[in-house]
Amino acid sequence: MRILLIALLGGLLPTGVLFAQDTTSPQPTNDATLLKDGRKVAGMCRTCHGLDGKARIPIAPHIGGEPVDYLITQLQAFKTGDREHEMMTVVARGLTDDQINNVSLWFNHFDVTATLPMGKTEDDAPELCVGCHGVNGISELEDAPNLAGETNIYIETQLKAFANGKRPHDIMTPIAEDLSVTEMQEAADWYSNIAIKITDPGGN
Repeated sequence: MRILLIALLGGLLPTGVLFAQDTTSPQPTNDATLLKDGRKVAGMCRTCHGLDGKARIPIAPHIGGEPVDYLITQLQAFKTGDREHEMMTVVARGLTDDQINNVSLWFNHFDVTATLPMGKTEDDAPELCVGCHGVNGISELEDAPNLAGETNIYIETQLKAFANGKRPHDIMTPIAEDLSVTEMQEAADWYSNIAIKITDPGGN
């Protein structure tokens, strides 16, 4: 079964493209001041994504525990217009680079664990996905998102956006274009059935 190779996700119903990581972006840190500042910015995100990064609405992705580089890149893309969304574009354009870095560190600092559904094993994972996203939907790369626990509607929306050109991407667009509706649904089912738990290691 043909399924995904890399990097579904990224924000709400995006229309842009993922870009290479900015080399000036900070590395993950537990600096209390930066996390405190990031938590303040995250207050604007909590309605959709939750303060802990666990989405509150089905069309929003879980972002708790995501790679920090990935989060920064996506927010910068919304800010510059390389990706567009009626809500995320407005939010990102109102943020400074420091705020983007700090809120990304805030969401990244959470621990995320994934549990396969009963009766499923690692051998059942989509073969083409595991190199980047792991057998349980937790990203293996700094520039690829976690897919574990995302809703069917979210994943199918992103695949269709890749396929129809609303979200162009060098790798995902040709893959999604070659997927049938049934294959998109199968991919969505696999990831949406993985249970996730997001916890704050520092109790912030």
